[in-house]
Amino acid sequence: MVIIVNFICDKCGLCCQSLKGIDLYKDLDDGTGTCKYFDKNTNLCKIYYHRPEKCNVEAMYKYFEDKLTYNEWINLNIMSCQELKQNFERISKNGR
Repeated sequence: MVIIVNFICDKCGLCCQSLKGIDLYKDLDDGTGTCKYFDKNTNLCKIYYHRPEKCNVEAMYKYFEDKLTYNEWINLNIMSCQELKQNFERISKNGR
């Protein structure tokens, strides 16, 4: 039995505020490392339903399907999200 995992975004906004130095997202970076379409008041994307493919976990899978199963791809993204949150929490507590 294969269990299909889905990526559930909790809308924390950390991924949208962590673009600095990532070439793939250079065109979206507002110069501070935050996506120019990120609304800091709502933590939501201003163009969510028309967002670039590279901002959609499920849509990006097609570029990795020859390397990873769908579940591996989703789990990799879940782990990356958790790591981003842990790093943010550490920085918030320690100031670095």
